[in-house]
Amino acid sequence: MDWLGSIPVFMQVAETRSFTEAGRLLGVSSSAVGKSIARLEERLETRLFHRTTRSISLTAEGAGLLERCRRIAAEVELAQFQLCDSASAPVGKLRISAPQAHSLLMPVLAEFMLRYPQIELDVDLSDRMVDVVEEGFDLVVRTGNPKDSRLLARQVGRFRMVLVGSPGYFQARGLPQSPQELHEHACLRHIFHHTGKLEAWPFKPRLHQPEPLLPTRLTSSSTEALEQAARSGLGIACLPDFMVRSAIERQELQAVLDEYLEFNGTFWLLWPSSRHAAAKLRVLIEHLSERLFPVNGGQ
Repeated sequence: MDWLGSIPVFMQVAETRSFTEAGRLLGVSSSAVGKSIARLEERLETRLFHRTTRSISLTAEGAGLLERCRRIAAEVELAQFQLCDSASAPVGKLRISAPQAHSLLMPVLAEFMLRYPQIELDVDLSDRMVDVVEEGFDLVVRTGNPKDSRLLARQVGRFRMVLVGSPGYFQARGLPQSPQELHEHACLRHIFHHTGKLEAWPFKPRLHQPEPLLPTRLTSSSTEALEQAARSGLGIACLPDFMVRSAIERQELQAVLDEYLEFNGTFWLLWPSSRHAAAKLRVLIEHLSERLFPVNGGQ
């Protein structure tokens, strides 16, 4: 039964897609990881990974084994909570993914970690569309409408987009009175990391009005970088209201053209439906639901 010791190694490689990274996380060498995977493949008489000099990916058989291993791990974790006193005190590690909205998320996650000191968080702050199941995330925070039938979802808040610039910028360049006047301004644009496309500014369609020209001075895949650039007086940025609310209150930023915008977005919590919601995951879901948008709530 020694080959069973290779299962955690297999799961780590499947989640990181790297022998080296899996070895680092497990505290062993990459060669030891490779030997462990080889023993497991020999025991199961099947190839679990496609390997090239540049990448590692799961075979169909490997993907099937990974899903079974995750279900078994969830059952073992459930049994642990049911059989020991720690069931009432959530413990363990949670791997989560969330957008690069540090100012919104990190204070709430810091509160959570202080409240539950026995829970370890592995946080991936990225705007890329992760595969929750394949990449082994316990929970993700995302905008837009959920489309993956493998996931359970809970709406936790709404937001809108705002056009902002610094008071100094508007004093020097003037306040735009309509979207068409933006052609005289410097625009700070968000670019999607996974597609390389610029995010459109959500103007209401207006009859007989052409699309406004947006002269671009800066593009970035980080909305926080754009917020900093706007506060520095470099131009006008289109950002979510929760990101700029405090800066507007401090008069570091000024909102313009609100009546011309129509976008409203939603934040969702998503987690695998096939995975037992352990105590540590349940308390994180409840905490984020209560604290991310305490005013407008989640539903």
